[in-house]
Amino acid sequence: MGMSAAGGGSKGGGRRRGGRGGRGGKGVMSEINVTPFVDVMLVLLIIFMVAAPMMTVGVPIDLPETQAKALNAETQPITISVKSDGQVFLQETPIPVEEVAAKLQAIATTGYSERIFVRGDATSPYGVIADVMARIQEAGFKNIGLVTQPQKGQ
Repeated sequence: MGMSAAGGGSKGGGRRRGGRGGRGGKGVMSEINVTPFVDVMLVLLIIFMVAAPMMTVGVPIDLPETQAKALNAETQPITISVKSDGQVFLQETPIPVEEVAAKLQAIATTGYSERIFVRGDATSPYGVIADVMARIQEAGFKNIGLVTQPQKGQ
């Protein structure tokens, strides 16, 4: 009856192989948990939906009111704004009136068919707006529009 206490009569010194604790167990999980990504994307979508209307042209102008209807726009047009003091802005950058044509030609992506919107303050001098539009037309651009607001009560 010569059994030793350490061996227990089994091979390998009492250590089990291949069970849950060994290398043959679960291993590395190879699946991606998509739920956190979806949560983050939904939060970003909500943030951009709320912020998008606020990211319009940033030059504050009191636009005149007309009965014209809003246009459907597929692409973002180039916007030139004329403030009440006669200062001219290309998008949100102030520029001298003399540089309007050169700057437009430099940034127009679709050539002379680029849509250009002129936003004039209701109290801005008519001569400045007319001068800006004449310079745009002389530069070769044909698709020019005036931006107004719908009349209140419509």
